[in-house]
Formats: sequence, structure tokens, C-alpha cells
Amino acid sequence: MALALAGCVTTSTDTSGLGGKLPHTSKSQEAEDAARIHTELGQQYMANGDLQTAMEKLKRALQFDDNYAPAHTVMAVLDERINRPEQAEQHYRRAVQLEPDKGAPNNNLGTFLCQIGKGAEAIGYFQKALKDPFYSTPDVALTNEGICQLRMNDRAGAEASLRKALVANPNNGDALLHLAKTLYLNNDAFRARAFMQRFDALGQPSAVALKLGHDIETRLGNTDAAQTYLRRLQSQFPDSEQAHALDAPASP
Repeated sequence: MALALAGCVTTSTDTSGLGGKLPHTSKSQEAEDAARIHTELGQQYMANGDLQTAMEKLKRALQFDDNYAPAHTVMAVLDERINRPEQAEQHYRRAVQLEPDKGAPNNNLGTFLCQIGKGAEAIGYFQKALKDPFYSTPDVALTNEGICQLRMNDRAGAEASLRKALVANPNNGDALLHLAKTLYLNNDAFRARAFMQRFDALGQPSAVALKLGHDIETRLGNTDAAQTYLRRLQSQFPDSEQAHALDAPASP
């Protein structure tokens, strides 16, 4: 999850034009600045794999300002990393409570709810995210909505959401891959191939994608293309579940 946090605040020592006095900073602003700095530190420690120090920094951020929404979001991500889903949900919900009209917190909560099996509730948060006119990545919320609908076996809804995501961003790899999967599940392997080829052109191979490409070409009867996907899967992801599944002999 990419979090856009502001850069650290620096205090200028140039007092020209201010009569030698620095502008007054309120205690609430000082608390928010401290929360932001500790949140950024927590995010950096988490990225470096030092989860214990990250937790300490994020707790400190919330001690400074419990109303700083990004701190709750990063804490939620950390709680997911250390397998504390209940705490993660609390922090995701708190971030939405603090910024109810912003796209990112609503998308984050919707994504988390879908992952824990609360798909019906999740869809509402994706819709709220898309109502934010300043949300810079609506294709992300649309893609997550489509993935969630696919998990709920709403293939028509998934196809519609994923196509909207690709209108917003034609190079959204997740949308391309999951639309190919949706069409394949609907026995439309020909159109699934087209989106699979567009995904492949992005140069973002994964075991899941290569297995899907193999399955699509197999259904279309294109043995050579299917074998190409298989060789790539076995070469690039030899220890993956998908590679082992295709290595296994067919059941009698």
C-alpha cells in the first residue's frame, strides 16, 4: 500500500521581514507535526523490516496526536504485517472516521474488509472513495472493487468495475490481469487472451499471471503458446504453487 505522506517540516532561521521573530506555532500544530514525523519514521522502519521500532514510533505518533489519520493508516498496515487483524480494522476505521470524504482511507478500509470476508460492506467504501473529486488514483479503487466483486462471484459487476479502471488507467496491471481472469471464468478465452497480452506487455510477470496465460491458451487450443507460458513459469517461478500444479501428472 502506497501512502503519500508530507515531507518533514524544517524551521528556517531566516527572520528577515519578520522583525526578528519566528511565526507562532500552535500547540495543536506542533502535536500534528510531531505525529507526522514519527509516522514517517515508523513507515521507514517498517520498510526496512524493523517492525518493533516501527511500532514504537507509530505509538509515539498517536500519543502526540490521536487525530492524525495517516498514523492510524500506517499502524493498520503494521498490524496486518504482524497478524493482528482486529487491531488493523480498528485503525483503518479510525482513519475513515477522521477523513470520511477522502478517497485513500475509504479505499484502504474497503480493501481490508474484502480480504477478511466482508465484501458486501467493502463495496460501500470503494464507492465512497470514488466520490472524492480530488482522489488521484480512482483506478485503484475501481480495481479493488472489481477484485472484491470477483471474490463474491459477481462476475458481471467485476467486469464492469475493471473496465472502468482501465478507462481511468489503461496500464493498471492488476485491472488487466483480473479482467483476463474474469473473462476466462466466463468462458470467453478469446477476449481474456487480449487482456492477458496487454498485461504481459507491461513486463510484470508473476506465477499467477503465467499460470493464467497458460490456461487461457490451453483452452483456445494453442499448444505452442501454452508451452511458452509453462516454460516461463517453470524458469522464473520454479518453487511456486502454480509451477508445481502444472508439473503434477494429470489425474486418471
